[in-house]
Amino acid sequence: MIDLRNPVEISGAGPAGLAAAITVARAGGRAVVFERRPDVGGRFHGDFQGIENWSTRGDALEELAAAGIEATFDAAPFREGLFFDPDGREHRYRSTEPLFYLVRRGAGEGTLDSALKEQAIEAGVEIRFGESKDHLPDGGIVAQGPRAADAIAVGWVFETDAADGAYGALSESLAPRGYSYLLIHGGRGTVASCMFDRYHEEKVHLERTVAFFERHAGLRMRNARRFGGTGNFAVPSTARRGGLLFAGEAAGFQDALWGFGMRYAMLSGHLAARSILETGGSDYDVRWKQRLGGPLRSAIVNRSAYDVLGDRGYRALMRQIERARDPRAWLRDHYAGSVLKTLLFPLARRRVRSRRKETACVQEGCDCTWCRCSHTGEPDQERAADSNGPSSERRGGDA
Repeated sequence: MIDLRNPVEISGAGPAGLAAAITVARAGGRAVVFERRPDVGGRFHGDFQGIENWSTRGDALEELAAAGIEATFDAAPFREGLFFDPDGREHRYRSTEPLFYLVRRGAGEGTLDSALKEQAIEAGVEIRFGESKDHLPDGGIVAQGPRAADAIAVGWVFETDAADGAYGALSESLAPRGYSYLLIHGGRGTVASCMFDRYHEEKVHLERTVAFFERHAGLRMRNARRFGGTGNFAVPSTARRGGLLFAGEAAGFQDALWGFGMRYAMLSGHLAARSILETGGSDYDVRWKQRLGGPLRSAIVNRSAYDVLGDRGYRALMRQIERARDPRAWLRDHYAGSVLKTLLFPLARRRVRSRRKETACVQEGCDCTWCRCSHTGEPDQERAADSNGPSSERRGGDA
């Protein structure tokens, strides 16, 4: 048990850092968060993302509530979605329980980031915006997000009159080794290509993604704004470096198959804080490996399999989910540990290597999302639709 009079210093005010700070404050300790940007959510643009709800039997929001993270943010439960295989065939998945919770990211009202900031401030957390602290000489929690890209998402946020819906497409032509998605809720929408390979072809794949959902889902956009961002994933042997505990994407805690990471980020921040409060951080590796290690290892094995199989693997995957009585239960089993996945993990890990240290560009002067985010650590900033984006009929005004 540490002296609660000494502040726990946390670098980064994303979900992992704020979850850690809330945990410290609600335990009666002092937490100081350093955030180099002027507000929370600086990496995001009001785009929709999902908190996955299939990797455990219990509900994701209930698990977060048990960790002291309240769902004061807008979180829309989605129990079904329409997905397309590489041949454009439809597969509709339904579950009695939410498959995921749709949330918005950024600094706006109702976003996940703003809600966590408010919870932290109410708990007594001190957040120092515009103050970067890359060195924590007395130890603390590092939650600065990704430093390089193992995957990128490029897309558009927009306004729409379309009905709420979740759409996905698995196809190498739309998103190499990844997936494309269209999410609509409450008159807002996000469409994107999430790529795990061939990043420098992002414009081609985004254009194909938009055209695909125009044909298959009736996509029409108003006031479209471009965005892009990166993510990285790893299963580290340790998430400690001396007195520093790494949480969220700073440790690589993200689903290597489909990129879901918010749940892991908040849970790892909570676990890091509890470890510091109770053991001075000495048992952090035990804690995160017990809760997150199995799903993270399974995701690496799953990623390796679909990297090898490509579209053939996507077709088989979608048929199997469709035949399942409960898609949520099938996905939970797919992410669960097993003897086979334990045996395959060392081989898969060598194949699925993180690019966290791979910052050299392969094309001199390239201005793609991966290069900008990898070299500077900054997001691909939101901008209005231009000649490289949606066609003129979708460039603002009524669709």
